[in-house]
Amino acid sequence: MADDLYARYMKAAAARRAHREDCRQCSPDVPCTSGQRLDESFVRLQDAYLTQQKKKR
Repeated sequence: MADDLYARYMKAAAARRAHREDCRQCSPDVPCTSGQRLDESFVRLQDAYLTQQKKKR
């Protein structure tokens, strides 16, 4: 499961970066609706992955 979570986390990061590069409505401080959804997904997966890593210590 750890590998799956990491893969989803990296995929979310890539999707977020790609969207920010192409979207003319997003700004660094105020993302568009789609950008906000991608940001939230990325943050949620990042938090889950980092929490999992802390538990392994």
